Amino acid sequence: MSNPNPQSPIPNPQSLPRWLKRNLPKGNTGQFTARLIDELGLETVCDQARCPNRMECYSRKTATFMILGDVCTRGCGFCSVATGRPRPVDPDEPRRLAEAARRLGLRHVVVTCVTRDDLPDGGAEHFCRTIAEIRRTTAATVEVLPSDFAGNRAAVDLLIRAAPEVYNHNTETVPRLYGTVRGCKSDYRWTLEMFRRIHKQNSAIRLKTGLMLGLGETSEELLDTLADLLDAGCRMLTLGQYLQPSPAQLPVVRYLPPEEFDTLGKSARRMGFQQVASGPFVRSSYHAREMLAEC
Repeated sequence: MSNPNPQSPIPNPQSLPRWLKRNLPKGNTGQFTARLIDELGLETVCDQARCPNRMECYSRKTATFMILGDVCTRGCGFCSVATGRPRPVDPDEPRRLAEAARRLGLRHVVVTCVTRDDLPDGGAEHFCRTIAEIRRTTAATVEVLPSDFAGNRAAVDLLIRAAPEVYNHNTETVPRLYGTVRGCKSDYRWTLEMFRRIHKQNSAIRLKTGLMLGLGETSEELLDTLADLLDAGCRMLTLGQYLQPSPAQLPVVRYLPPEEFDTLGKSARRMGFQQVASGPFVRSSYHAREMLAEC
């Protein structure tokens, strides 16, 4: 990203900028959530993706559930989730997830997944069963954060018919970096087409996307990408700092200071995004219920 502030820090592998250092919640307030997830044999992206907000969210008795196993069929350059041959889909997982949502008292449930290119529908039917179980067990709204289903339009249509309140799909980065960040199987044009397809078939579904910053994108590329997403019908946006989960993933090119995130958030709102969360620790499902409540 072009740097409007030449004095902003350059990444140092030995340390993080001061604004990326935070205090952990006091006490063991997150233990209830962690124990419940373990008891019910569930996965969360909070754990698998080494999210920096994990302890905060767990202490608030919330989490982003990850379905379809803990092994992904793709190896994106930014992600720490294990890659390999996944196990068969667990048919009881939707019930257990809904039970966790009930016991946590969630009013908004966010469900993401590993990519399952090995399945004919990419796991879309399993998503639909999960949505149905959540609605049968709770009164919560539902936000899905699925894969791109490898361009499978019928799979996307299944989820459209399930009508989650929010359909969230992370664009992740600008088109120029797609091959490096998301791998050869991901297609920026399909991301935009997917949003258009959802909006055309059910305009009541709120469309949401997220981008990680600090991977080498320029300001101009970012603004062009946001314009594309608006044109495709997306009105909810998250912008956060990319943090390298381990030495095996892509390095950080630049750490953006908080004031730059503030400026980008204001620019996105002026462009036409209705709900925007922009900050170093913002992630695609961070404070998702509060974001939906603003709609």
